[in-house]
Amino acid sequence: MGLRPGHCYSSKKDRAFSRYAVKVHRKSFVGAIPGLRTRQFNMGNGIKNFSHILDLIVEEHAQIRDNAIESTRIAVNRFLNNNLGKDGYFMKIRAYPFQVLRENKQAQGAGADRVSSGMSHGFGRNIGRAVRVRPGQKIVSVLVDKPHVKIAKQALERANSRIGIRLSIRVGTDVETIGTKPKKIREIVEKPVEKKEEEEKEAGKEAEEGKKEGEEKEGKEGKEEGKTEKKETEAKTDEKKPRAKEEKK
Repeated sequence: MGLRPGHCYSSKKDRAFSRYAVKVHRKSFVGAIPGLRTRQFNMGNGIKNFSHILDLIVEEHAQIRDNAIESTRIAVNRFLNNNLGKDGYFMKIRAYPFQVLRENKQAQGAGADRVSSGMSHGFGRNIGRAVRVRPGQKIVSVLVDKPHVKIAKQALERANSRIGIRLSIRVGTDVETIGTKPKKIREIVEKPVEKKEEEEKEAGKEAEEGKKEGEEKEGKEGKEEGKTEKKETEAKTDEKKPRAKEEKK
């Protein structure tokens, strides 16, 4: 069976029975949760300090499936990568699909009443994930420099045909509102300058010690070579002395 249209799951009228207890399974409201289709949440260059931020904002209550978010991510990220390069922007998905979608499948067509189970299992089975959004909530944020604001806006406009609800784009300079970045990027950015200087000093000391050790080894090897040469010359002179005595006789 193919993927159903997005409007079949965009309504928020049903209650969210999506609690999944990891440690105590008997407290779960749902069974096994389907895999997440949104593959990545942070893209681009997270180390650079950009000047402007563009937010994709929702204008109505709705439910967005994870495959729609993934489609939006691919479209926006590809457009930015082709026009700005991988180091010219930073993009972050701001919504995580916690909601578990359920469906009570029934047979359709002629003779369906004899095949379908009706409401005997009305809760439904898990078929996917979604995000429940409210008006004013941010879905996607992009960091760029001032000359590239127009390109980033064009990239975010591509989400209109993929999400299917009313959206708006807001441009600002409060870059810190994008929130936290991945742990690896934070460690690189927040690394104190003093630690870098200390590491450089330690590296310099290690290099100097290595040079000294090399010089000492070379000196020892030279001394050993000198001693062996002396021994060889002494042995040669000892051999010559008896020959000279024999010639005198």
